[in-house]
Amino acid sequence: MQDNLHSPQRRLIELRMEHADLDSLIDRAAEHAPLDELTLRRLKKRRLSLRDQIRRLELMLDPKEPA
Repeated sequence: MQDNLHSPQRRLIELRMEHADLDSLIDRAAEHAPLDELTLRRLKKRRLSLRDQIRRLELMLDPKEPA
């Protein structure tokens, strides 16, 4: 049970959820009450970092076969 909580698959799901939450937050902020530029830049930077982490985990879990 403990291994499942720390598995790469579990981490991937968590990262995808956090990325989706940030997407939503950034979209809502742009529509309703604009955040200051610094906060918005930080959110976008975090979102990019999450995307990179997700991509690395995806490659680790499902590596492409060499041609």
